[in-house]
Amino acid sequence: MVKHVPVLLEESLGFLKPEDGGRFADLTYGGGGHSDAILGASEEAELVSFDCDPDALVRSEKTSSQFGDRFTFHDLSFQKMDEVSSPEDFDGVLMDLGISSFQLMEPLKGFSFRLDAPIDMRLDPREGQSAAEFLETASRESLVRAVREYGEERRWNRVVNAILDARGTGVLQRTMSAAELVSNAVGGLRIRQRIHPATKTFQGIRIAINGEMEALAVTLPKAFRSLKPGGVLAVISFHSLEDRMVKRFMRKMAGRPVHRWDRSVLDDRKVCAEMLNTKIIIPSKEEVEANPRSRSARMRVLRKIEQPNL
Repeated sequence: MVKHVPVLLEESLGFLKPEDGGRFADLTYGGGGHSDAILGASEEAELVSFDCDPDALVRSEKTSSQFGDRFTFHDLSFQKMDEVSSPEDFDGVLMDLGISSFQLMEPLKGFSFRLDAPIDMRLDPREGQSAAEFLETASRESLVRAVREYGEERRWNRVVNAILDARGTGVLQRTMSAAELVSNAVGGLRIRQRIHPATKTFQGIRIAINGEMEALAVTLPKAFRSLKPGGVLAVISFHSLEDRMVKRFMRKMAGRPVHRWDRSVLDDRKVCAEMLNTKIIIPSKEEVEANPRSRSARMRVLRKIEQPNL
């Protein structure tokens, strides 16, 4: 049986403070670990959760049966949160951008190359193109963006060429054959190599076909607007591009330079929030040992002061 372990759980609860009661949003229900913990912290806590994975809807029934009308689930991508929420609606919003253990270990979802299956990778299998369709039909430019930019694969040119050469052969239809193709393109698995050679490429493909960076860019302002003054936004990311986007958004809301080349005058910046962590929050050594998938997790948190002009 697959067990989903929520990442940075104690840290999340420490910032959101659901034990004080209030209304919260978990924008990525996943396995329900964060949601259950928020609701379990106080009988005065209410929670709205989102997830576009149909299987998450089924899993949410357990949370619903345990916590009753204090819990509401929406079968929606978080970028559509404004369709069912209002400005200044929540005391705290949590975004855990990682895919859940259930998604990784379900062969038919095609996220993992450790289980042979059709290579799908869609967070919502009801819409969009599968990873196999993307690999067979995407332009070279789109493949380069997926592998080099999103996957951050240094040997992206070899991988892209291998994908283009393999079109129509059937290799790009299955997870294990596609992973072997990528592995061979980058030089194969080396002795003592901790991460499989196809990991970065698979990550980049997943980000590309699900439009994850675009969804995050749209959702961060919506999540912030949905907070009450004094409310907390906590975001857990697993990819450097995601973390950079979160960092820049939070710095902008806090009236800080967005990046090192930001020359905007302080008087032109509106201070709408305060950042609650001076250093990036990472899992403890003990958490990584207990849950190796948490090793790349990064958390950033801010508290809203007032509504921005977004």
